[in-house]
Amino acid sequence: MHSSQLLILLIVSVILTSSCGVNAQLQRDFYRNSCPNVESIVRSAVEDKFKQTIVTAAATLRLFFHDCFIQGCDASIILRSSGNNTAEKDHPENLSLAGDGFDTVIKAKAAVDNVPACNNKVSCADILAMAARDVVALAGGPNYAVELGRRDGRMSSQTSVQNNLPHSSSDLEKLLPMFASRGLTIRHLIALSGAHTLGFSHCNQFSSRIYNFSSTHKVDPTIDAPYAKKLQEMCPQDAPPGVVIPMDPDTPHVFDNTYYKNLQSGKGLFTSDQTLFTKRGSRRIVNIFASNRTAFERVFIAAMTKLGRFGVKTGNLGEIRKDCAVVN
Repeated sequence: MHSSQLLILLIVSVILTSSCGVNAQLQRDFYRNSCPNVESIVRSAVEDKFKQTIVTAAATLRLFFHDCFIQGCDASIILRSSGNNTAEKDHPENLSLAGDGFDTVIKAKAAVDNVPACNNKVSCADILAMAARDVVALAGGPNYAVELGRRDGRMSSQTSVQNNLPHSSSDLEKLLPMFASRGLTIRHLIALSGAHTLGFSHCNQFSSRIYNFSSTHKVDPTIDAPYAKKLQEMCPQDAPPGVVIPMDPDTPHVFDNTYYKNLQSGKGLFTSDQTLFTKRGSRRIVNIFASNRTAFERVFIAAMTKLGRFGVKTGNLGEIRKDCAVVN
């Protein structure tokens, strides 16, 4: 073998090692020795919370997405502001996160730590990842294995939120590079957007689409006309800030593929939703997911797994917080 060929092989080996090293430390059975029953403990706590509050599923799933997307899956989204530092959760982009998502993680953490052998052994970041999976299953979606071994971050600042979250008014051209920078493909993007099959939205997140959209259209022409009229009735221009409506008008509490059928009918609530069908590059995937729920769920699981690896802290990085809301 020539020296140049050997050098190329060495370089490729280094690149592969550096890019896979962190992810390789995440394991499905990471707590097999330290807290072998952690999955069932978390699931039981999440089930209790799910029965108590109807928004638990959407709130917990959205919390996981926001946490991972901002600076990696390290539960920094749960940290409270302190002193002169304003944490991620208090950034305007995160103020709409429902408290039930935070409460789900806090209660699951308490249940885990209540088991003497597990006390302070399981990170808040891993509990959030497990809880997100569990609420999806409880809402009728797929169950899947979660990779574990994350440690909790020690930093949370609202400055890290800027330009790091997709916005409801974003079109596909803005969304693609944002997801790509986190290792997510267009198929992952569309599958993760399917999480909007659960939950509710405040009127101000889409009001620009149904009132004075442009100089030529009062209403966004990509919205189904009867649906737009219904949105105007539910969200008048003087609607109080607390008014919310379901993101999926048909099955807002069930994790299914109705979201994609709604896109086909012009019933995507946000610009970031409907753009997935109006753009030719993504319409084919939307059509596949609309007609094949199994295909959607398969890609959704792959996307959640891939997202769950982004920016994780393992080994000696980070910590295992005793209280998910404050650093040790």
